[in-house]
Amino acid sequence: MKLWGGRFTKSAEEWVDAFGASIHFDKNLVEEDIQGSLAHVKMLGKCGILQEEEVEKITNGLNVILKKAQNDELEFSVHNEDIHLNVEKFLIDEIGPVGGKLHTGRSRNDQVATDMHLYLRNQIKEILDGVKGLQQALLTQANQHVETLIPGYTHLQRAQPVSFAHHLMAYFWMLERDYGRYEDSLKRVNISPLGAGALAGTTFPIDRHYSAELLGFDGIYENSLDAVSDRDFIIEFLSASSMLMMHLSRLCEEIILWSSQEFNFVEMDDTFATGSSIMPQKKNPDMAELIRGKTGRVYGSLFSLLTILKGLPLAYNKDMQEDKEGMFDTVETVKGSLKIFAGMIETMTVKTENMEKATNSDFSNATELADYLASKGMPFREAHEVVGKLVLHCIQKGIFLLDLPFADYKEASELFEENIYDVLQPKTVVARRNSAGGTGFEQVKKALEIAEQKINEKKL
Repeated sequence: MKLWGGRFTKSAEEWVDAFGASIHFDKNLVEEDIQGSLAHVKMLGKCGILQEEEVEKITNGLNVILKKAQNDELEFSVHNEDIHLNVEKFLIDEIGPVGGKLHTGRSRNDQVATDMHLYLRNQIKEILDGVKGLQQALLTQANQHVETLIPGYTHLQRAQPVSFAHHLMAYFWMLERDYGRYEDSLKRVNISPLGAGALAGTTFPIDRHYSAELLGFDGIYENSLDAVSDRDFIIEFLSASSMLMMHLSRLCEEIILWSSQEFNFVEMDDTFATGSSIMPQKKNPDMAELIRGKTGRVYGSLFSLLTILKGLPLAYNKDMQEDKEGMFDTVETVKGSLKIFAGMIETMTVKTENMEKATNSDFSNATELADYLASKGMPFREAHEVVGKLVLHCIQKGIFLLDLPFADYKEASELFEENIYDVLQPKTVVARRNSAGGTGFEQVKKALEIAEQKINEKKL
């Protein structure tokens, strides 16, 4: 018989049990489930609901099961449906019928919610550490390339030259926002639903605040219906993860482009690339491509849970069993992606000469020319037109602005002086962009110092 089978006269067929069971994935919650039960039974003893010897016996039994779980010695059964009934069955087998008293004053509904709060709290802390590790890898590379130039792009067309460190640090600050979102989400994660019962609380004189304190929660859900039906904290986690993966995917796309022969700006370390089964010359940035692909997988988990919850009445519904697989998968995907990415960035070879050569073979210094004229009193719109015509003139002659004879500059405007060639040098172009947050070398150095402080403040 099922542990809940007293009201039933028939048992489901095995394949029906298998379809309804969740043990094949929620066994991932085994340690959290036992941790919640240890707090719950201690609370039951404190409140006089269970006798001291019962509490001791149940606690000892749970600790035996916990040790077996940590040693991977438990054999879970589909017949017992989920992690809660499996653990309860293990406990009854271990200590006898008194194990059945563990479930006093709670339901599987508040139990599973508690497990997921505990699980996500632990996993988010690990993810935060992974975000910090990737930020450190970006910072380390950036410190080596403050004065390395790379073309900056808009519309994937060369726009203005920038410091490569400045480009990398754009991703550092994206990750900083991701870090903040995860960190802030812990406020909603670290709340206890334990003791809310199936939906309406319990008649037993339990102390929910005490069990919450034992589990390290900051407080409790104030409404029992909300406590068992809330999955906002998982949606928030999946949303933060989707944004993180989107940021990683954007950098993946750039790394893939930079690794191509057409760009030839970076080379991935052999440990993060693969070859071809037919083309011997190939070195493919597969890890970057895989992370880019896994981004869609994380998005899917977010959209799936939003769809599952959108039409559910209060309180618990079996649909909510589908909340876990996407969460588990996203945790593993995000943690793996962050670890791989940090390794890719740390070991990436930057081809500085190719980058700088590229900044000398385009018109990305054209804005500098317009600014030059504007600084001498010409309205910027007029300066923009003058420079646009000079660029067209160069294109027609097959040269760049630094190759244009000075006579052509003077013909375009009397405001040009012979120092224009110094002004147009890519390093000068970058160095002069010294506004706060800009790509000027002094600004980049300041930004790196601020970033280092941010890293040092992250103490989990």
